[in-house]
Amino acid sequence: MRQRTGLTPNLLCRAALMLSLEQGSVRDVPTPDEDGSEFNAYTLTGEYGALFAGMLRFVEEGIVPGRELDDGALLGLLRAHIHRGVGTLSVRVKSPLDVLRLVPEAIA
Repeated sequence: MRQRTGLTPNLLCRAALMLSLEQGSVRDVPTPDEDGSEFNAYTLTGEYGALFAGMLRFVEEGIVPGRELDDGALLGLLRAHIHRGVGTLSVRVKSPLDVLRLVPEAIA
């Protein structure tokens, strides 16, 4: 996808994460293969780490009081969301123009 879109892996992972979060929880999704690229947190989320963590917590925990996940569980869910989102991106994105089509018109 990097060659098809011209986007760096960290940006592709951010897009994949957002696409997956739109689809809802990944609790019933099989655990992804752990092979592949690794990023430190800042490379992946930039200055928006807390925002990404908050969105992940909201999607996975909902607004049910007392239903909180520890950091290890959240990391696993983050990986699962990125994995699911990359699968979605690989089908939907064949060119840089396809990436732009993912952005809602209200934002663009």
